[in-house]
Amino acid sequence: MSKTIIISNRLPLQLQILDNTIETTPSVGGLATGMKSVHSEKESVWIGWSGLTEEQLDPELTNKVNDALKKHQCISVPLTENDIDGFYYGFSNNTLWPLFHYFMEYAKFEKNTWETYKLVNQKFAEVVLENLTDGDTVWIHDYQLLLLPQLIRQQRPNVSIGFFLHIPFPSYEVFRTLPCREELLKGMLGANLLGFHTYDYERHFLSSVERILGYEINFNNITVENRIAKIDSFPMGIDFKKFHDAAILHNQKSIKERTEIQQGIDKHLKEEQNQSKLILSIDRLDYTKGIANRLRAFEYFLEKYPEFRGKTRLVMLAVPSRSNVPQYQLLKNEIDQLVGQINGKFAEVNWTPIWYFYRSMPFENLIDLYTSSEVALLTPIRDGMNLVAKEYIASKVNKKGVLILSEMTGAANEMSEALIINPNNFEEIADTIKIALEMPEEEQIKRNSALQKRLKRYNVEKWANDFMDSLGTTINDSEQSTQKKINDSVKTEMATKFLQAKNKIMFLDYDGTMVPFAKLPENAKPTQRVFDLLDMLHAQENTKVILITGRDRDTIQEWFGHKEYTLITEHGAWLKETNKDWELMERLDNQWFESIAPVLESFTDRTPGSLVEEKRYSLAWHFRNVDPELGKKRANTLKSTIQHLIANHNLEILEGDKVIEIKVSGVSKGKSASKMLTEKDYDFIFAIGDDWTDEHMFKELPNEAFKVKVGIKKTVAPYYVEDIDQVYDLLTAFK
Repeated sequence: MSKTIIISNRLPLQLQILDNTIETTPSVGGLATGMKSVHSEKESVWIGWSGLTEEQLDPELTNKVNDALKKHQCISVPLTENDIDGFYYGFSNNTLWPLFHYFMEYAKFEKNTWETYKLVNQKFAEVVLENLTDGDTVWIHDYQLLLLPQLIRQQRPNVSIGFFLHIPFPSYEVFRTLPCREELLKGMLGANLLGFHTYDYERHFLSSVERILGYEINFNNITVENRIAKIDSFPMGIDFKKFHDAAILHNQKSIKERTEIQQGIDKHLKEEQNQSKLILSIDRLDYTKGIANRLRAFEYFLEKYPEFRGKTRLVMLAVPSRSNVPQYQLLKNEIDQLVGQINGKFAEVNWTPIWYFYRSMPFENLIDLYTSSEVALLTPIRDGMNLVAKEYIASKVNKKGVLILSEMTGAANEMSEALIINPNNFEEIADTIKIALEMPEEEQIKRNSALQKRLKRYNVEKWANDFMDSLGTTINDSEQSTQKKINDSVKTEMATKFLQAKNKIMFLDYDGTMVPFAKLPENAKPTQRVFDLLDMLHAQENTKVILITGRDRDTIQEWFGHKEYTLITEHGAWLKETNKDWELMERLDNQWFESIAPVLESFTDRTPGSLVEEKRYSLAWHFRNVDPELGKKRANTLKSTIQHLIANHNLEILEGDKVIEIKVSGVSKGKSASKMLTEKDYDFIFAIGDDWTDEHMFKELPNEAFKVKVGIKKTVAPYYVEDIDQVYDLLTAFK
């Protein structure tokens, strides 16, 4: 029976060694909660690090750990202390975490931590592959495992892989600064479906893929080798019912049943004459959360609106995080000093402006804080989602309370009824705190009713199910797209018919088919392997080999003029038969150059990286080396600009791979290929090409011809191969 394999850096369990026994406690984090339905309701296994290093375990304890994890359908990836230092504290949190959150000044790239990151991702892959069977679905989570999708794909190319990033994906300008940017993108693209919290993160990823890897993107689909990788956004929800029901239960408790924290809050509020309104601040102690700015903004609020002194209090919970990292130690010192400074500046006999807790709190105490606070102030400088905002709203049973939320969080896109602020604008934060404290109850209820309705509908279970459903759809699409892939049986069939045929003709495109595209057209010279293949085919009995290309006549003459193959250039304008001179296949002229060339040159001047290629009877504007977004924009503008000019000269626009070519209408590879078939009665016809220009050839050739597209692209050809290496492999079979 097929199963779902969930993979994350840590398992959803806390393990402790007590008297040589293993004690397990379920984690309460967002991911553990979010994946609970997938993990428990379906046949599944969760793979991740147990939290115990190899140095802490002997063989006996290792067996006990594995037995304890097995009861929870979990499998551990064995990691050493060095692994954790380099992989987790090093590359994951000293490089990726700050850079993905736009704190480039904190990001460090060190070769040794990068090597450890690669090593640990490989260790994860080995454990996954040991437990992977046909039909399984893999769901990988977060930035610690960016290389894992491709590592699994390399060994099991047909497996269904999903990947979800729980932190922001930065803009191209930030991501491009990583030395290992290509490896990370290719690692992620091993997945069939990549999920992000918001459309912005999705857009940033697509931009980086297009600009760094140069892959073609069709809407949110990326063609990767022999398949399609789909990119989409899935805003993560919370277990709404858990928080809402807990808040209802909390409100029903008698005074004696309440927690110590709640009783402390009640006592302070009772003692204070004006019963201060509580403003809640909850975060991990992390520089991305903007805690220092929040404190300074609160200080400014008390200065600007002194009437609220003694009437409002900031309850700040900072959960310890990576406390052994110097950057976080400095941050804690800064927060401690700011709290002391503000309390010392504004405190009164019966009132302290800030209650500060530096610790983690159990679930019931979080509910105490959520239900007791009139305002939640959440101002991260950058945050993937921020589930605290959703938990706060879910806990408001009476729908009273105001959420102030940073526009830099993923949650801000969904929670527009909250008061959205810029976390760097102290003036705006101070004014918004005043608005929140004075907001009429009917407006609070109206805003929170809409928020709760949405959070209840799109909860964490819906998030997980949507992702899995989309992954299933993506796999089905990929299966449909690979139906025409040339496999061993098709290759054998072609080779057999080739050998049995009396007269054979083969049309072979050049750029993108026989050689990869080069940044400059003149750099794509044929290799010895290309010559060897063409010579081998040409030497076959009764075989006509035609190199058919959009290249100019002079270049092809220089590269292939000494060979005996038939050459067709400039999309069918020129023909060179074996041991003969070049001849025009159509009546052509280039008088129109003087009208079109200046336009192309002006676009080249304004578009860095572009160039104009002048052929004998056509002009081509290449934009392969142009920024992808700018290239598309300029290409569309160019087409519009010259549309009226080409109509006057019986010209047409031919769109190739990163090239716009203007040529005489009616000249095409298809027309020239059809002419070649009139010479003889061919009983084996073969054509292969990678570009839109080759579609003319595929359409004109008879149905019984073997037509092969290079790459997964929209085509009329019934077959395709993935890349140039597979082109060589296929052609080698014809001997």
